[in-house]
Amino acid sequence: MILYYQTHSPFARKALVFAHEVGIAGRLQVIHHETSPTLRNEQVHAENPLGKVPVLLRSDGEAIFDSDVICAYFDTLHEGRRLIPEEGEARWRALRLQAVAQGLAQAGIGLRWETDRRPEGLRYRALADGYTEKVEQTYDWLEQTLDADVPLDIGHIALVTTLSWMAFRNLPSFRDRAKLSAWFDAFEQRPSMRATPLSGETHD
Repeated sequence: MILYYQTHSPFARKALVFAHEVGIAGRLQVIHHETSPTLRNEQVHAENPLGKVPVLLRSDGEAIFDSDVICAYFDTLHEGRRLIPEEGEARWRALRLQAVAQGLAQAGIGLRWETDRRPEGLRYRALADGYTEKVEQTYDWLEQTLDADVPLDIGHIALVTTLSWMAFRNLPSFRDRAKLSAWFDAFEQRPSMRATPLSGETHD
């Protein structure tokens, strides 16, 4: 399988960390691709009409995207415990945490556009403030609700890769939330995280 990747994407990293955690990373050929809304990558667009990574190319089927779908597919390729619980409250907790993490990443991306990536004269301060509020409220919610003792699942992987990216991009910090920070620091020592460091700059 070929994974179209980006070394500075929280979503692509989520898929690769998941692959490491379920023991199938060795079955992947990982190819870095630069993409952005203003930079068309023809190879990526040929497989995903949205022009985004990650994209998974399979020899026996159609391309799969995005990270949620790729992780769900990866969870069918191993014999261990499923990281996307199949039923009960564990399933809904995991999927809810994944949704929060994905939304947090999107808020961070939006905030970067309004504070760094968009030309200064086109930035909208009120929108940046709105994104910042979403980020801070999400950190507070995570500090109150995150259960560090439940078994590893897709929600945890989505969250840790998002938080790592938020720190990598110098976005509002979660470090004054003690429980969240302790959980993050412990997870960052896992081999899956150490094997997939973030690097590089966005090219628009």
